[in-house]
Amino acid sequence: MKLVTYFRAKSVSCGMLTEKGLIDIPSTWDGANPPRSVKEILQKGPACLEKLARLVCSADNLIPLDSVRLLAPIPRPGKALALAGNYSEHIKEANMTRGFNVGLSDSPRLTTVPRPFLMPPTVVIGPDDEIPWPAYSKDVDYELELAVVIGKEAKAVTAESALDYVAGYTHANDVSARTVTFKEARAKRPWDEFYDWLNGKWSDGFLPMGPYLLTSDEIEDVQNLNLTLTVNGEVRQKANTSQMIYAVADIVSFLSHIMTLEPGDVIATGTPSGVGLATGNYLQPGDKIECSIEKLGTLTNTLGQRPNKFYEPLSD
Repeated sequence: MKLVTYFRAKSVSCGMLTEKGLIDIPSTWDGANPPRSVKEILQKGPACLEKLARLVCSADNLIPLDSVRLLAPIPRPGKALALAGNYSEHIKEANMTRGFNVGLSDSPRLTTVPRPFLMPPTVVIGPDDEIPWPAYSKDVDYELELAVVIGKEAKAVTAESALDYVAGYTHANDVSARTVTFKEARAKRPWDEFYDWLNGKWSDGFLPMGPYLLTSDEIEDVQNLNLTLTVNGEVRQKANTSQMIYAVADIVSFLSHIMTLEPGDVIATGTPSGVGLATGNYLQPGDKIECSIEKLGTLTNTLGQRPNKFYEPLSD
């Protein structure tokens, strides 16, 4: 099932995407209290999804897809999480091998743990939205990632059961500011470089997601999906989720021991090699970025124009 959030006739609704068109869930719902968002569908649980599956078979009042604007499936997740360094080749290209034991005979998965970080909900934008160029960075990069959407509350779950807590999957482009203008003339302090990197993940619109949430029952093996990212048609990233250091089940289990995961929480699972950081081939204004993951379609966005003036807080 492909669940979407969309804008039409000056209002936002949720629906199911089919080959013939879009089914609006609130207006097609049989009974009281219809879900009015994808997050609410997940909160209502498996019974709601089962009822929606029956609606797909019976609905006949379909909305043409070209008459709506798709938004991110979860426009404002309660928690947006991501992983740093979950593909060995990306760690190597980014010169982040310290602490990961990359290249040793032992698997990094057996000798380390994931490195998660949080992002504000305002990073999320949808398909075809323009990515705003932040006023605090001159170098903007792309990072294709498989995004996991949590379907039910998960607290200290095992890796063996973790996938039972996953509602489905979508694309995420973990856009990154690789430099910060407020670094100029700054006194050196411990950890500044880490916080510069982290600040580079937090800009508005820096996590495009979509175009739909594909429910987990449609994915036979989440650890065997092909991923491709292109910039203006040029392939920049090409990999398979089998190359992850920490599998989706490992990630969900690990995070659930740190915090309670809730329906609608989103986890970006790390990016493969091929990012601009490795070569200095960063994004340029107007670039078209297309993210494709097997079975999940394509997420397309463009990068906005550079600001006329960059942010530099240090002054007399």
